[in-house]
Amino acid sequence: MALDKFKRKLTAILRADVVGYSLLMANNEDETIRTFKNFCSVIKTLIGHNRGRIVDTVGDNIMADFNSVVDAVNCATEIQQEISRRNIDLPENRKMQFRIGINVGDVIEEKGRLYGDGVNIVARVEKLADAGGICISGRAYDQVENKLDLTYEFLGEQKVKNITRPIRVYAVKMSSDAAECEVGKIYEKSCKPSIAVLPFTNMSDDVDQEYFSDGITEDIITALSRFRWFFVIARNSSFIYKGKTIELKQVAKDLGVRYILEGSVRKAGKKVRITAQLIEGLTGYHVWAERYDRDIEDVFAVQDEITHNIVRSVAPEFLSAEMKRVQRKDFRNLDAWDYIMKASYHHGRYTSDDTSEAQRLLHKAIELDPNSSEAFCLLACTHLMQVQFGWSKSTTNSIETAEMAAQSAMAIDDRDAWTHTALGLVDLISKRYDEAISRLKKAIDLNSNLANAYGALGQALALSGEYEAAVTNINKAISLSPHDPFIVYWYGHLGVVAFALERYEDACYWGRKTIQQNPMFPGGHRLVAASCGQLGRMQEATNELKELLKLMPGMTADDVRKQVPFKRTGDMERYIDGLKKAGLEQ
Repeated sequence: MALDKFKRKLTAILRADVVGYSLLMANNEDETIRTFKNFCSVIKTLIGHNRGRIVDTVGDNIMADFNSVVDAVNCATEIQQEISRRNIDLPENRKMQFRIGINVGDVIEEKGRLYGDGVNIVARVEKLADAGGICISGRAYDQVENKLDLTYEFLGEQKVKNITRPIRVYAVKMSSDAAECEVGKIYEKSCKPSIAVLPFTNMSDDVDQEYFSDGITEDIITALSRFRWFFVIARNSSFIYKGKTIELKQVAKDLGVRYILEGSVRKAGKKVRITAQLIEGLTGYHVWAERYDRDIEDVFAVQDEITHNIVRSVAPEFLSAEMKRVQRKDFRNLDAWDYIMKASYHHGRYTSDDTSEAQRLLHKAIELDPNSSEAFCLLACTHLMQVQFGWSKSTTNSIETAEMAAQSAMAIDDRDAWTHTALGLVDLISKRYDEAISRLKKAIDLNSNLANAYGALGQALALSGEYEAAVTNINKAISLSPHDPFIVYWYGHLGVVAFALERYEDACYWGRKTIQQNPMFPGGHRLVAASCGQLGRMQEATNELKELLKLMPGMTADDVRKQVPFKRTGDMERYIDGLKKAGLEQ
């Protein structure tokens, strides 16, 4: 058929697909397909309501076209909001998130399907969106910029596959410029990110169950207050909203908070259902949500368990939301906390350049706020990372700088669990094993929900030769924060325990799991090289050592002794011996 017989048109194209679809299918095909079909039905309905037309539904993606870019963007925001609400009622392993891309382009239509650069570009733009997020091309942005109550973050000109020219891309923020401005105004009340826990609503017929829902709320407030990086509104202030019909945006304004945690409790017979959701107050953006179904034979045990589960989820989601928020901000408008969150992002990337950038940002934060214990804590950790990864020009100077930073944090706030954790890690790398263990136990006493304190204690115990206790604490860290950026350390030290116990196959397993989590993390390659060396698998050992030396050029056996400070001489020498068998120089 001649090309001029195809129908050509300029249209707004929306493309949505499921994040992590293959993994969901691998875990449970039937449930994933059922959930996907349900969500597709919702998406198709919203596309129709916004005057759009479905043009493709291949695999795990949906594509639609619209005569108006405004309709397309409106539809995308409604889809993400509705999917977020529906995910609340799903168990963790069935939650499904979509990313959405929108482009305006000239396309060719044949038999209801679209072809051409316009379609190719929207597919690339969609891949740049976060889970639950929306990205639009520059052409779409030019048509919608001032027509909706939304803000947009310019992500730069992106070079994408099979498109010769760079594409301007913008991330859609489902909040207004006015709301962002209001956040800035009320945020002056505290330099830390703020949260209010509203009284959980008793949805049961039995008014005597009020004590249960109130007890959960109070326990959550107490537990979150132990994270001294957060500003948590006191019970007396948040409980004034008990039993009232409220608008979250107004509560956020009244209390001067960025985030609100709300929930409900419904008891029926011996069963209880508890829902909780973390919301950005002035924008209504859902950061996190979960539902818990439990037997209630021991009411206090259930109360403790639910509190623990909510807090362990909310704390990392809270920080993750802050890091994402700051990545979208203009550098000219950053305050001390923003610099800390931007530094945290770079610190978690585990590269030499990112670590240096984190230090630069933290010095900026300290200039703005010399009393920021958070900035000093993270600064100490960056210098320790430089020692552990062989990026330090002087190990001695880096450890001294880390200790000074941790001591500065301690002088500012000696009740902060993070401060004790940082100082405990300084003790550990300085081979003050007993002091490190004592300090890290103190951190846990101050905040029993701080995953990194358990992980650091597990690391100290592993290197000190207390293997069983090490595994217990590392597993606790993983259970508290299963998606933590520091989980590579925890996997690595489970491998260190296995190596010390001469279970080299197990050590290889944990080393490879570490590499799978983050190939840029040297500890995983080092562990596999040493373990394979001891197993006599020389090809594997040599290959892993080559990968290690790409990340840590010029590393020697003496460097390893500083980076992995085993207390027991025998453990250290077997580790070095394994690396020498792999080809490491003295």
